[in-house]
Amino acid sequence: MTHFLSACIQANEEIYLSLAQPYPESFFELGEVGAGGDRSSGLDLLAESIFVKHLEEYGQIESEESGVIGEERATTIIIDPIDGSSNALSYFPYFGTSVARLRNGIVDTAMVCNLASGDYFIKDNHSKVQQGKLFRDRLEDPIIAPDSAIGLFEKSYEHPRLSKKLNENGFKFRTPGAVALSLAYAHSVQFLLFMGKHRSYDFAAGLALCDGLEVIVEADYVIVSKDKKIAKRIKKLIKTA
Repeated sequence: MTHFLSACIQANEEIYLSLAQPYPESFFELGEVGAGGDRSSGLDLLAESIFVKHLEEYGQIESEESGVIGEERATTIIIDPIDGSSNALSYFPYFGTSVARLRNGIVDTAMVCNLASGDYFIKDNHSKVQQGKLFRDRLEDPIIAPDSAIGLFEKSYEHPRLSKKLNENGFKFRTPGAVALSLAYAHSVQFLLFMGKHRSYDFAAGLALCDGLEVIVEADYVIVSKDKKIAKRIKKLIKTA
């Protein structure tokens, strides 16, 4: 494992340990609107500070909260310090972090971590996607459900007609509310569908972890599935919704 990935894991372990419940009041305090367009919570900013401490030596950081951190360098690190912060602050256990390192504009290393379970997913140019657990050394292939019963449809609440069409065509889905994390689990679920404008903070690492899957990226939606036929069926439904 590279030094950079080791630093990413160490940062996630420190954030994980800081999340002992109940949360302090400072986690819920809202600050300014961040670079990603949402108001940053105290939890977001704490996680960001931990990532900066561990990763700033490896490149210029672009964070969903504070934007560009550090001087311009050949390597850029895109982070979402807390992916699904509304979930986290509602004590709903589906939230995590996202880190992507870019060289010459291309992602060469990615990590997404589920802070609720400790699961994490990593990939770099020298290895396939691997899954691990915080505070453990072992890595393995992503765990895959043999017959996935559900897909993940992020932002489904904004698309009632498409949601109805998916249901009528036999697609069961959930909307857990953490895009990078949902992309990381795309190897296991039946499909991942995101509707809307996609931001680098949500997608840089997540899409890199979808290596080997069928991936369709358009301006206003993203579809990922291990089954090419399912991806094409969903694309057709989007066009007719």
